[in-house]
Amino acid sequence: MEQRIGSKSQPLDAAAVNPAYIPGLTSPAKAEPKDAAVEEAASEEAASEEAVVEDAAPETAVAEKAPAEPEEEATSESDADSEPEPDPDGPVFEASDRRASIKADHSGVRLRLDDQEAEFRWDEIGAVETESPRFGKRFTITVHTPDRRWYPIEIEATARARFKEWEDQLDAVLDAYFEDGEESAL
Repeated sequence: MEQRIGSKSQPLDAAAVNPAYIPGLTSPAKAEPKDAAVEEAASEEAASEEAVVEDAAPETAVAEKAPAEPEEEATSESDADSEPEPDPDGPVFEASDRRASIKADHSGVRLRLDDQEAEFRWDEIGAVETESPRFGKRFTITVHTPDRRWYPIEIEATARARFKEWEDQLDAVLDAYFEDGEESAL
């Protein structure tokens, strides 16, 4: 009779050990070494260039070089036709401590915590919520998106008196740039 040495407990399901486990998902495929990918791309490019040179007449070679400049002009015109940025001279809210920072201006809201950053345009924001603790100096700002996700960030203030100042500055920015959809319903 064989005996096992060790625990008699059954192994746990992956979901019990790893909260990010989703049944049916597999790990990503291993990437090719960079050298192999570069060599393959270079060989394909060389083969396509040889085919173009053999098939192309001198007239088409001149025609291919000439339109390059108008395309660049077309892209600069399309950049000019894109929506103009709102007035950058409007109100700006900035708060930061040793780890975290938030900046709200004409382009949207940017959150940073250590080396992680999140940037939201005004049309991507459903709500902005602030919370001042009863005790302590951590001011919490939460950005809510329309798809029911929220992104909180805590900023440590030098004094509790900063909370009122920060709320006033953030309200000025939200009043200037944030459209909550009530006006469009009227």
